[in-house]
Amino acid sequence: MITNLSAQNSLVSNWMQEIRSVEVQKDKMRFRRNTERIGEIAAYEISKMLSFKEVEVVTPLGLKKQQVLEKQPVLATILRAGVPLHHGLLNYFDHADAAFIAAYRKHNKNDGTFEIEQNYVTCPDLEGRILIIADPMLATGASLLLAIQGLLEFGRPEQIHIVTVISCTEGLETVLRKYPEVHIWAGDIDEELTAKGYIVPGLGDAGDLAFGSKLQF
Repeated sequence: MITNLSAQNSLVSNWMQEIRSVEVQKDKMRFRRNTERIGEIAAYEISKMLSFKEVEVVTPLGLKKQQVLEKQPVLATILRAGVPLHHGLLNYFDHADAAFIAAYRKHNKNDGTFEIEQNYVTCPDLEGRILIIADPMLATGASLLLAIQGLLEFGRPEQIHIVTVISCTEGLETVLRKYPEVHIWAGDIDEELTAKGYIVPGLGDAGDLAFGSKLQF
């Protein structure tokens, strides 16, 4: 399943406009906050698909039955670009466990190709859990597929949700061919992917925009 959060007019469209704008992107704090907001909205929408149970709460004036989440999710992200989006999810699923994946594109300076290097994964037991993966840019899908593969070594989740700021159609198709059971939530969806694996019009490098440029080795 794929949900495009920009398919209907909402405040998400405002935030996506700012996230993409080369002028607004100059403000790193604004870029991080808008990315967080996408994560928060996605968390709210995902919560509607989860199981709840009834509990009794004591108020100053009596008792009230309320519905609460039956089980807390595990929130995973790929460092470093995914941190603001992950933070947005954590703002709403504030009792969730967390998982982190260290991965990056290792570029070949001769021909512009790249390989995905995944150095480590730290994760709680995923057996029967709800797994939500924050990955701001779903381009080719290569890094996300590697991340899912690494996470599944920690158990088989009951549900897998993927939250992105921008997804590319090609990347969506690649991920769903391998894992058709996942539900992907995108702030927006773009059609074009360059030969070097960049989404067009996209937004640029999410990690650099959030945290500053990095040296390439």
